[in-house]
Amino acid sequence: MERDVADREWRLVREEDLDGARAMAYDEVAAGTAAAGGPRTVRVYRWAPSTLSLGYRQPAADVDWEWCEREGVGVVRRPTGGGAIYHDSFGDISYSIVAPAAELPGDLMETYERLCEPVLEAFRRMGVDADFADEPKESILYPACYLRDVNPAHDVLAGGRKVSGNAQYRTRDAVIQHGSLSFSTDPERHLSCFADHGIPPERFTERVAGIDEFADVTREECVAILESTLAEWAGAEPGTWTGDERDRVAEIADGKYRTGAWTRDRTDPLAE
Repeated sequence: MERDVADREWRLVREEDLDGARAMAYDEVAAGTAAAGGPRTVRVYRWAPSTLSLGYRQPAADVDWEWCEREGVGVVRRPTGGGAIYHDSFGDISYSIVAPAAELPGDLMETYERLCEPVLEAFRRMGVDADFADEPKESILYPACYLRDVNPAHDVLAGGRKVSGNAQYRTRDAVIQHGSLSFSTDPERHLSCFADHGIPPERFTERVAGIDEFADVTREECVAILESTLAEWAGAEPGTWTGDERDRVAEIADGKYRTGAWTRDRTDPLAE
């Protein structure tokens, strides 16, 4: 049965630097912890190095692998759908919310609305007038999450341009929502992650914006605001990962998310 999130035990894990494999593995581990009766998790993280995250069903051929390797950009496949996102170590601010499925709405759209509440509140506190898109927009570059068709269910816009994308997936017992807030954009690097994209930077800028275009705030201030709105929404206390969780993350990161089988072929080597 759905219950008020603040009536449960939540922890806030403040921003930490993670490569793509560990960033995704922590979501899985947090889901297992919540499903087993442990604390639910809200967290903020920075991708280090900068990383292109592929949507679950995305073809590996969409990626310019040579450019990513040359530029030191990591590549990882997400368990969530949608297109690929370039998570710049400076320009991107990412978060996750993880809780037992029984404590959240069963309807996907209702769950998006509920879990995006602290994200939208963070934009307001940053001084950015942002909200869910009013209507769909056609795709500019389908392989790129920020340039594919705009979905009013989970895409957040400011000034008519996308500033945040959010995605969900469910395990048997838990819900994981993670998302990306664009603090500052780098159109050329974002586009260069994609093979044969043929899109000029000006077209990217027409669709995508950074927080720094709307508000006089630093990245550090934005992170602090997002952490506080997540914590207030959930009634979370500052916390950290246990030793067992860190050990499990290392196993999943190495055994799944760093493998070519998963990243290129969508085959989970750890699946039973």
